[in-house]
Amino acid sequence: MSSSGASTSRSLLRTEAEQRAALLAVHSYDLALDLAGGDDPGTATFGSRTVVRFASAGGSTFLDLKPAELLSATLDGAPLDPASLREGRLPLETSAGDHEVVVEARMPYRNDGEGLHRSVDPADGRAYLYGMSFMDAAPTVLACFDQPDLKAPYRLRVRAPREWVVVGNGRATRTGDDGDVALWELAETQPLSTYFVTLVAGPYHLVSDQHDGIALGLSSRASLAGALEAEAEELFTLTRQSFDELHRLFGIRYAFGDYHQAFVPDFNAGAMENPGCVTFRDQMLFPDRVTRAARVNRASTVAHEMAHQWFGNLVTPRWWDDLWLNESFAEYLGWRVIADATVYDDAWAQRSQARRQWGLHADQRPSTHPVAGNGATDAVAALQDFDGISYAKGSTVLKQLASRIGDEAFLGGVVDHLTRHRFGNATMADLVASWEGAGAGDLSGFTGSWLRTAGLDTLRVERPSNGSGGTSVRRLGPRECGDPGDEAVREHTVVVAVAEEHGWTTSTVEVAADLTDLPDVPPGAAVVLDAAEDTWAASCADAATVAALRGVLPRTSDPMLRTAAWNNVRSGFHAAQLDPAAVVDLVVAAPYLADLGDTGTHVDAWTTGTLLPLAPAGSTRRVHDAVLGVLEAAEGDDRLRVVRGAVRTAEDPDLLRRWLSPDGLPAGVDLDTDLRWRLLGRLAEIGASDRDELDRTLAADPSTTATIAHTLAVASLPDMEAKAWAWQRLTAEADVPNHEVQAAGHGLWRPGQQALTAPYVERYVADLPATASVRSGWLLALAAEAFFPRTHLDDASAKLLHGLLEHPDVPPPVRRRVVDNLDDLDRQRAVARAFGVEVTA
Repeated sequence: MSSSGASTSRSLLRTEAEQRAALLAVHSYDLALDLAGGDDPGTATFGSRTVVRFASAGGSTFLDLKPAELLSATLDGAPLDPASLREGRLPLETSAGDHEVVVEARMPYRNDGEGLHRSVDPADGRAYLYGMSFMDAAPTVLACFDQPDLKAPYRLRVRAPREWVVVGNGRATRTGDDGDVALWELAETQPLSTYFVTLVAGPYHLVSDQHDGIALGLSSRASLAGALEAEAEELFTLTRQSFDELHRLFGIRYAFGDYHQAFVPDFNAGAMENPGCVTFRDQMLFPDRVTRAARVNRASTVAHEMAHQWFGNLVTPRWWDDLWLNESFAEYLGWRVIADATVYDDAWAQRSQARRQWGLHADQRPSTHPVAGNGATDAVAALQDFDGISYAKGSTVLKQLASRIGDEAFLGGVVDHLTRHRFGNATMADLVASWEGAGAGDLSGFTGSWLRTAGLDTLRVERPSNGSGGTSVRRLGPRECGDPGDEAVREHTVVVAVAEEHGWTTSTVEVAADLTDLPDVPPGAAVVLDAAEDTWAASCADAATVAALRGVLPRTSDPMLRTAAWNNVRSGFHAAQLDPAAVVDLVVAAPYLADLGDTGTHVDAWTTGTLLPLAPAGSTRRVHDAVLGVLEAAEGDDRLRVVRGAVRTAEDPDLLRRWLSPDGLPAGVDLDTDLRWRLLGRLAEIGASDRDELDRTLAADPSTTATIAHTLAVASLPDMEAKAWAWQRLTAEADVPNHEVQAAGHGLWRPGQQALTAPYVERYVADLPATASVRSGWLLALAAEAFFPRTHLDDASAKLLHGLLEHPDVPPPVRRRVVDNLDDLDRQRAVARAFGVEVTA
């Protein structure tokens, strides 16, 4: 197995999981890890000894195991042949009754954010470890029966360098020393699925507290200790408030002992809900200044992982086709909790801006799937469904259901479900039965239309061609829009906002037919459909609305209405219904970066990455000037947001150079590490910096944040040497951590550099299939997405990229990312065709 974690193992099929679950009951795991050499720069492996006690009905089965070296294995004391290990599976022949298997192995340290990830902090050269056992990764840490419905309690013993601290699922106690090695024992856990098993070990900085009898902890790398201390009170406050609200909602206490939140390097996801020891990507510690939007998103992540302690941890889906029982619930409850119980009471507007388009796009792609019963044939396939459908769509549907049946039935069913299946596994049918038993009535129609049916409806404004009255809402099923998905009869209750001279008027409209009249809409007025975003549909603005919004949106203060208006515009653009030039006019007329509702945080990235490449010449300068035009009136977070937006659209290197001087920035904005690298990255992209300057800046501040930003900036340079340097990170010729791989991909493809990057379209098609031999899991798919040639909209490039789908050696995770990104590319090409935009070959 390489350092990136690639192997010849195969993923567990659902049918195999069912057979093994019928055969086995797992009693316990005892795990001993020897990490004593973990601070040695040359360390590649660690010692792992697993004792698994289980009962069998009698028959053949297998243990999941992906070691660097298998040293020995025994079943009931009898040796097993190490050579029998094939494709990550160690065969076991069992009789009826209780058994014990013991496995000793050398396991690989990984640098892709999975298994036992080892990261060396460039700031101080110290090594930090954390475990991520999710989706096929646990067998690179311990021998196990790796499926969600074979739960068992765990005990863990650890040997580690004396200066390290250790935390994990159970409370860790330092029991003694052995020379330069410290000995640790972790308390036995409640029954856990294998994918929850974690360990965080290294010279981490710890902060402790307690609340309501629960010991609370936070940890980070030593180089981030200052940020952790500064953020600790807010993080602890969010944790206390979330515990109180979740306890109030469920009446069921948190069941997993201590609650530690570890901020760790190179993390692929936002966070992972390991019971007792949640891991977060440490970019959420904010050593530099951030906007309120970033804090809202972090708060929702904190509450999301806490909600998982009930949905996912206390009761776990039997198989990954019920992934929504984890993620949709945690998404819905996370945003609900912070909106209702913390200072972030505008969270629903932020959630709509941050998550809605992600989910809508996913539900219109060829890879769309139902929220529930998504047909996950194996764990690898299931990993691809951790997408906007499982999160954004599923949570919206749950919000709809809670509104429809009321909290008494909704929460009553949830509590019954959690109580019946405590520490066990369950299915969608189990939860629906609990809801119906709590008074929800027959839910078969609702679950069939919203949870078991893929695809979405589209809602469009329809006006008479003569400009007179009679405006309507047109409801279109997925096939009527040329989208994948299954037809279903879905009724929508939406708020419709209409802009009039004195302001906005709103009304609630039942959309139960293909055409629904909207009364009293003045000719040419802006119409925002689903203005409260209460339903799941792609609500599309028409050209008249975009034109009217130029005068209305700047004086609209309601953050939810502003968010919905922008989402209507973005959905209309995504459907090739809106002229890019007209949308740019809206952006210029209503500078989004002055939006107190944080709309601009996400519209900004969409504008520069999707809209401007299709806009008329000079549009980038127009947007830049409009952004700078609101700087004088901007205050607080808005000043930082304006400067960031101006950097993204700057074409004048003199302005960027002036802002690189601490005295040259606008008042109220500091030149911290984040802003410095934003400025340098933009200078690199427009050819106004060079590799030497970027290298010198990194050498002066070699933090992880700076290292990733340096990778992005170098890859953005408009020269062949930089592009070749970036490409080495896709092919793993340069073996770097996961976030640097992604940064290189994002920097490689820059608008306006198509002539330089054109050869890499063909190289992407040629080289991508082989990446499965050098990496696996999350990073295999993430690299395929990061390096996708998103700037090449010409016919020849599109033909090459579509041909990649016919390649027999493209693994399913890579194919899924290619399919999704091709859909985005094809939709941009459709906009270009519809409005006569010439694309660069």
